[in-house]
Amino acid sequence: MKSQKTPLFILITYIIMYFSPFLVVRPIASIIKSVNPDLNEKEFIAMTQGWTTFSTFLVGLLIVVFFILRDKNFLKNGFKGGERASTPVAIGWGILGFFIVLAAQMLGGIIETSLGIKAGSESTEILSTVASVSPIIIFSIVFFGPFLEEVVFRRIIFGSLNQTTNFWIATLVSAVVFGLIHNEFSHLILYTSTGLVFAFLYNKTKRLLTTVISHIMLNGFVMLIQLNQDKIMEFIKQAEKLGSVSNVGVNEIGFSISFTFF
Repeated sequence: MKSQKTPLFILITYIIMYFSPFLVVRPIASIIKSVNPDLNEKEFIAMTQGWTTFSTFLVGLLIVVFFILRDKNFLKNGFKGGERASTPVAIGWGILGFFIVLAAQMLGGIIETSLGIKAGSESTEILSTVASVSPIIIFSIVFFGPFLEEVVFRRIIFGSLNQTTNFWIATLVSAVVFGLIHNEFSHLILYTSTGLVFAFLYNKTKRLLTTVISHIMLNGFVMLIQLNQDKIMEFIKQAEKLGSVSNVGVNEIGFSISFTFF
């Protein structure tokens, strides 16, 4: 009975966490205003968003971990059968999966560009701007978010469908839902392609550890790129001046580093 209820409890927790910021944003904003009265409007908004996201994600994470710990079989029940990869193999696929996901993102970006969709993610830019003012949000983006999303989209959605239908239906549905939940419908191809890779990795090792590692590495990489984009672009400009980069414009190179958070 406990195993049957755990996915439902976690899913409800995730949904509440997803919609809960409006419940805590006012008290957090009041605290920030009282502690930092000299913040300008832009800094105040960023600080409020950063701490609100961090707080809600942290609480959600702790509750989800509680449910997982009380149900020892939860992480093992995503498949009908098959041998789970050892921890070293799962970690290895997690690292390799990071590079596969990057390739999938680049391919997805090329497809979207060919369809006339503007490169770059507005959501990623907003979160990066917030992170530059309120670094506390980095914990949510790089660590809390990937873990929670892998539990929900791979273990619960993919795992449940994989046991009742088949791999392809489970993969497609979990990847599309994963794309839709990020609220950037113009980049659905990009998000869905990444969801497909994560489903493949999860099915390959039957270990959530694999996709959590890939997801954390992806978000960490994108955050690193975004926070240092000015330095990177300046380096590219200097390289062009020195002739180190030929026949490639700065804007074209900029597209190659325009990855997206998940």
